[in-house]
Amino acid sequence: MSSFEPINLGNPADFHVHLRDGPMMDLVTPTVYEGGVSIAYVMPNLVPPITTIDRVVEYKANLQKLAPKTTFMMTFYLSKDLTPELIHQAAQQKAISGVKCYPAGVTTNSSAGVDPNDFSDFYPIFKAMEEENLILNLHGEKPSSDKDGEEIHVLNAEESFLPALKKLHADFPNLKIVLEHCTTKAAIDTINEINSGITNAEDIKVAASITAHHLSLTIDSWAGAPINFCKPVAKLPSDKKALVSAAVSGKPWFFFGSDSAPHPLHAKAKHVGVCAGVFTQSLAISYVAEVFESQGKLEHLKGFVTEFGRDFYAVNSKLDLVDSSENAWLVKKVSKVPETIGEGDLVVAPFKAGDELQFDVEWRAAA
Repeated sequence: MSSFEPINLGNPADFHVHLRDGPMMDLVTPTVYEGGVSIAYVMPNLVPPITTIDRVVEYKANLQKLAPKTTFMMTFYLSKDLTPELIHQAAQQKAISGVKCYPAGVTTNSSAGVDPNDFSDFYPIFKAMEEENLILNLHGEKPSSDKDGEEIHVLNAEESFLPALKKLHADFPNLKIVLEHCTTKAAIDTINEINSGITNAEDIKVAASITAHHLSLTIDSWAGAPINFCKPVAKLPSDKKALVSAAVSGKPWFFFGSDSAPHPLHAKAKHVGVCAGVFTQSLAISYVAEVFESQGKLEHLKGFVTEFGRDFYAVNSKLDLVDSSENAWLVKKVSKVPETIGEGDLVVAPFKAGDELQFDVEWRAAA
């Protein structure tokens, strides 16, 4: 067996992170850096959702105290509380990097979301975002429905949303859009189709993030196993194969966004109303590395977790890292995923709890 040479991943970025607030925030925020991630793009679906500059500034300051080595990129929650004037002001103050769109009711804390059948009320917001080069982050699902012959359910909710993505791109061709946490072959095919013919990364306007858990799960993984239940749900084996192929492909419009979503263990074990979310933050890069090695594509890992997302978000030119004194190195080291983290009433089960992983991340001084 040939020896494994550690890989310098630089400063990896996770472009979809749920850090909550209160005691859960205190517990999980330090695990971002522990999991091998230097830059975290933070979701705004708190209660109430984040729609003001003051709340963004306060939330970021709270996160920074908990994780002084992590660079946090902040977002607004798309709602009727936003105005074009607010978007311009927030961009000019560098308070936010993007705006997250949740269709109403599709996932955790999305009740204040929008109607994905008609985005027209938000076109002035999108125009302001386009002018400021901010990112529109789309939770790409339609809410479940059996009205008017729609028959929308968890397995086709993402594919049903794709025409709305195409229309948004057609109406705002210079607006940067991310289809978050892709779960279907149809989504992968759509992103590839939109980017067909693009050879310069600077010309990419529509990209997609892919999670660690969706590279491993299928419908059988969560049916009867609520610990693996997330939204959007993991789909068919053919969908997982397409996601893996996209992630390891080296195409710069696919990059890492963990959608790590912590919930107290008791909320994942309820008989009804199981919370949607898989917690991967504490071992994020290790989970992804396992998949890349299985495909013989570890040489493409740095692009997926470090370079492509940072290029799309213009991190290298727009954002000063809080701390770039260390680089993340992928090392071959067998470790066991803990059964839980936390204690007392606040306990979270990591993805693949109890399993052995073959990789770990070490932070080493940058050259």
